[in-house]
Amino acid sequence: MKAPIISVSNLVKKYDDFTAVKGISFDVQEGEIFGLLGPNGAGKTTTLEIIETLRDKTSGTVLVAGMDLDKSAQDIKKVIGVQLQSAGYYPNLNLQQLLVLFGGLYNQKVDVMALLDSVNLRDKATAKYKALSGGQKQRFSIATTLINNPKIIFLDEPTTGLDPQARRNLWDLIRQVRDRNTTIVLTTHYMDEAEELCDRVAIVDSGEIIAINTPGGLIDKLVDSGFTRPKPVKAANLEDVFIHLTGKEIREF
Repeated sequence: MKAPIISVSNLVKKYDDFTAVKGISFDVQEGEIFGLLGPNGAGKTTTLEIIETLRDKTSGTVLVAGMDLDKSAQDIKKVIGVQLQSAGYYPNLNLQQLLVLFGGLYNQKVDVMALLDSVNLRDKATAKYKALSGGQKQRFSIATTLINNPKIIFLDEPTTGLDPQARRNLWDLIRQVRDRNTTIVLTTHYMDEAEELCDRVAIVDSGEIIAINTPGGLIDKLVDSGFTRPKPVKAANLEDVFIHLTGKEIREF
């Protein structure tokens, strides 16, 4: 079995007397979509920011693509892509200009149109970032994570605030990125999204991992414990009805 592409062992992060991350350990396998789930304040964002080299750890070991975070942080930056939030973009630049700008930061020559094609945004090449719809902004943010052809990308709540069409479209895009042999680590508050996309998930609460397994494995364990829903589960949900009636195509104006 190949070594994991990310290995986190006994990771601790303290802020004075408060311990945000309490000895977390987990591995991410190459080519999988791995979800880090948990309520607000659970420590999942802090954990990701440490792996992304954006925040110092207090103790523990982090290996990314075989490189030790303590010794090779700059080399790790070269093999990962990190999704920026909206505040990270210059709103008055168009998409072409932004991609060239970010390419310069990576010292990479960017095939701008090919990158926009990969996220279905070629027709928005000369549009300013601030003029994009929510779904377009999220697709563009994923495009920026791919500039340096990373082995791993990190997505932080990528579908928050999107309508059902845009959300399903972004799911398809995330799968397409994974199919290019890119490992994806994501956070989300939508459990249906994690169940649909993730090969495995870790559930974090109060700075500790309390469960880690495939979504199906976690569900089966709960059902085997005798859990039953008070309302019978149907073969479809209201979002399925909505998509069926209105179509899967994105409505962007």
